[in-house]
Amino acid sequence: MLKSIKVRDYMTRHLVTFRSDTDLFLAIERLIEHRISGAPVVDSQGHLIGMFSDNDCLRGILSGAYYEEIGGNVSSYMSTQLETISPDADIIEACQRFLRASVRQFPVVESGVLIGQISRRDVLRAVKEFAQHEKGQPPEV
Repeated sequence: MLKSIKVRDYMTRHLVTFRSDTDLFLAIERLIEHRISGAPVVDSQGHLIGMFSDNDCLRGILSGAYYEEIGGNVSSYMSTQLETISPDADIIEACQRFLRASVRQFPVVESGVLIGQISRRDVLRAVKEFAQHEKGQPPEV
């Protein structure tokens, strides 16, 4: 049953993260280098304090162009209103939350600390593997 599959079983554990004082252009460089559209922002204890996306980068660039001073830190542009998910949530709950939200991934937080991230693609992978297991097919590698 899909409710037995937990977010922790399919989340990505090794993430690119930023600190609030990360320079805007360094953050842009890391997003491009890792081919990702955004990353969590954490404090020194690993607590999630924001998300920084390619959209935030564009806002930073436009803001700088307007004031003729491009640059700054991630903290100036990151989103702080965040939706997170528990590692013990099941895949069905994750599906429901993705359908209600306009996000591509949820940070996975346990006791306030970022421990991973789950994406829509991770959920699809979980459902596909479950369906193959139910049919007695070996998972694809």
